[in-house]
Amino acid sequence: MQAKNHIHLIGICGTAMASLAGMLQLKGHRVTGSDQAAYPPMSNLLRELGIPIAEPFSETNLQPAPDLIIVGNAISRGNVEVEYMLDQRIPFNSLARVIHDEFIVSHENQGHESLVVAGTHGKTTTTSMLAWIYEVAARRQPELSPSFLIGGVAENFGTSFQLRDGRPFVIEGDEYDTAFFDKGPKFMHYFPDALILTHVEFDHADIYSDLAAVKTAFKRLVNLVPRRGRIVAFDGSENVSECVSHAMCNVERYGFASSSTWQLADFHFEDGVSRWRVLHAGKPRVELALPMAGEHNALNATAAAALAAGQGVPPAPIIEALASFRSVRRRLEVRAMIGGITIIDDFAHHPTAIRETLRALRSAYRGRRLWAVLEPRSNTLRRNVFERELVDSLSLADQVVLAGVFHSEKIPEAERLHPENVVSALLKSGRDALLLENANAIVTNLVSRLESGDVVAILSNGGFDGIYEKLPAALERRASQA
Repeated sequence: MQAKNHIHLIGICGTAMASLAGMLQLKGHRVTGSDQAAYPPMSNLLRELGIPIAEPFSETNLQPAPDLIIVGNAISRGNVEVEYMLDQRIPFNSLARVIHDEFIVSHENQGHESLVVAGTHGKTTTTSMLAWIYEVAARRQPELSPSFLIGGVAENFGTSFQLRDGRPFVIEGDEYDTAFFDKGPKFMHYFPDALILTHVEFDHADIYSDLAAVKTAFKRLVNLVPRRGRIVAFDGSENVSECVSHAMCNVERYGFASSSTWQLADFHFEDGVSRWRVLHAGKPRVELALPMAGEHNALNATAAAALAAGQGVPPAPIIEALASFRSVRRRLEVRAMIGGITIIDDFAHHPTAIRETLRALRSAYRGRRLWAVLEPRSNTLRRNVFERELVDSLSLADQVVLAGVFHSEKIPEAERLHPENVVSALLKSGRDALLLENANAIVTNLVSRLESGDVVAILSNGGFDGIYEKLPAALERRASQA
């Protein structure tokens, strides 16, 4: 791909696919893409970049034939463009492989330093923090200017990707499979020089059979880190400990334990800022501040700080970067404040993520009534594997509203989550819980019940049928009629 080619992306509106499209355009390629239906936020990004999106999928989108097709991991056999691509023998590849070949080890940059952030939870935020640390550090040391690819829009950058001439390439290492022709995790293509491992839990029930299969994937990632490399791993998880137990490189642990290589101490949240001390090998190292709530975010920040420090980034830019970190869109994002009611958007995809989100909101909005409005949409939440854990997580809210399972018909009955069981268990535990089929029904119900001071956490890893726009609009109408 040294020549300037026409490259077409099937499934271009996925977060990573849209980011890759922008990166390829920056390298001078002519980029096009297609999707079943263009959807934000990445459709907005692509339009801003001037990258055309054809919708829906069609053979005509591949006429004349592009030089290369990149197939998104959500695309399977039977897709009309995939079938035409195979029939016509148009060259194709996966997102992860192209990232490796063209950006991590390309001849043009003589090889970046691959800094990978992986884990079941926290990787998008941690990747954003690490990229921002390097960006701030590069103001004094230009060689540290980072290229990055993140699975979300980092607010400090206003984008999910960047290409620079500096040494580091910071990338979110996704454990989901690569493509229909490569069923291994995407992160197996990134060959980390240094790795952050945040959490290891059972997730992605559509492609992993059990926790053992998930751990096997992460063990294989750990096995790719060279002896000269480093791993920064969370020390509050037996699963993480198992995954790094046979690493051939230096492993540094982070967490609240006194035995942690990088120990968090004296954590507290006040006036919108989390503050804590970090001890390194038992000795005071640095004091950090982060304008975000939640111990989980302090852990993410400590992991990013530890990896950056070990790679030679001085303390000052680390402190400055975290103090000015502006989060990631759809992570505890305030979408609206209307009549004293605060509406929060969070990309919740797993009971653990839901629990940590609600804990953070409890800390940030003390004494206020907390609502959890959940759409079971991820491939794990749509199944009944975590029904009990989901009840426990949602119990942290005062009021709970569940929507129907997204595309429930695509999940076998025996595997499907039954939200009515979750609601019943919550009611028995003393929580006010309600099942409403869709976003319109939820908006109608909430508008009549919400009061000034309420905090509404809308939890979904998708568009939730426009509820993020519909609920504020309905509250605005209510306020104008009062």
